[in-house]
Amino acid sequence: MSTSIIRSVLVTGAAGGIGVALCHEFKNAGWHVIGTDWARGDCPAATFLPLDLERFRKSAAVRKSFARQVRSAATAAGAPLAALINNAAVQRLNRTEAVTGDDWDVSLGVNVITPFLLAQLFLADLEAARGAVINVASIHERLTKPEFVVYATTKAALAGLTRAMAVDLGARVRVNAINPAAISTPMMEAGFAAKPKAARRALDAFHPVGRIGRPEEVAQLAVWLAAADLPFLTGAVIALDGGIGARLHDPV
Repeated sequence: MSTSIIRSVLVTGAAGGIGVALCHEFKNAGWHVIGTDWARGDCPAATFLPLDLERFRKSAAVRKSFARQVRSAATAAGAPLAALINNAAVQRLNRTEAVTGDDWDVSLGVNVITPFLLAQLFLADLEAARGAVINVASIHERLTKPEFVVYATTKAALAGLTRAMAVDLGARVRVNAINPAAISTPMMEAGFAAKPKAARRALDAFHPVGRIGRPEEVAQLAVWLAAADLPFLTGAVIALDGGIGARLHDPV
């Protein structure tokens, strides 16, 4: 992408830890950032559009209205939509015997179906801009742990969707995904607040690089994937995991 051309990026889940970092990094790289989430929170997007993803998924009228708002914001900024970052996700944890149908409906809806519908909705815009779709998946796509049955399955599906769409769209729009391991978001750190400090240090040590990831690292990779003049890079699911996905853990 030429740095002299201003383009727009649409970021979902823009008020969360990774979402805020995505908005910051794209803004710093010269993009016009359009963010969406339940509420703005700390999202630094130039344009913020509140959106209920469940309503978006279920209602064609909501999708049509949202598309109109996004295109209006991009036009007003003189910055055509050139990237879609599917970052929003829900994480419902339960053991197999306790998983409910609602767990599946909501998780598949937000984590898999909505990313597809967004890409479909803005396909013409992205194709005209020679743009990209970037799906934020998870290390749970291939390496998981107890109680993550639903979440891990949806992230595996999102990775599969990435590959399938890349094949289906060919040279029209690049489609790639990022698989982060543990990332130091405010929500994750809050989960360790009541635990012994040794537990948090153990999580760092578990990764070969000696620490977990930072939100800005996910965002920096997303910016590169969106802007890179590398049309041959599509259908990739890139591990951003500090080496943990390559590490063997055995009882010895």
